[in-house]
Amino acid sequence: MNRPTSNLTTALVSAIVRHAAVAALGAIVLTLLAGWPTAFADSNDQVGPVTGFPMPRFVSVKTRPANVRAGPGRGYRILWTFVRRSLPVEVTAEYGHWRRIRDWDGKEGWIHGALISGRRFGVVAPWSASPTVPMRDEASVTAPIVAYLQRKVLVKIDSCDGKWCEVDVKSRRGYVRQTRLWGAYPGEHI
Repeated sequence: MNRPTSNLTTALVSAIVRHAAVAALGAIVLTLLAGWPTAFADSNDQVGPVTGFPMPRFVSVKTRPANVRAGPGRGYRILWTFVRRSLPVEVTAEYGHWRRIRDWDGKEGWIHGALISGRRFGVVAPWSASPTVPMRDEASVTAPIVAYLQRKVLVKIDSCDGKWCEVDVKSRRGYVRQTRLWGAYPGEHI
């Protein structure tokens, strides 16, 4: 009579162990998968899952040439190559050492993090129909105009107060309305 109880106990213990192993494996898989969407964080997130920096954010191309790829790795095809340094790009996602970026044209791709810098640059009103944007002596619409910047001119952004950015163009300093630059968010303080 001991035998049937022993077989039943052994079968029950074996089933519990199998169930626990499957549950543990499932928990591990779910934990790994839970990290997957955050690795490809979209622009609605507050900070990047890899760097902890704000998302989205503007950075600039540090080196040239700088390849932009279809995915986060060297095995992905090259979509285009930046041949000019300091161009502003917007980081919209992070995955390991790779950053998904958007350029001022709206094109997106992946670039290695070593090829970008936190230094801030802007492109003057690339969307504008107007051929020029005034650069002023001070951060005021009544300040004297020191130069007219052509559309798509690259400027170095020194600071922004949320409405105006102090910029440098070929050693000339002045102020441009923040809404006239691609490379600084409206209202952003730099």
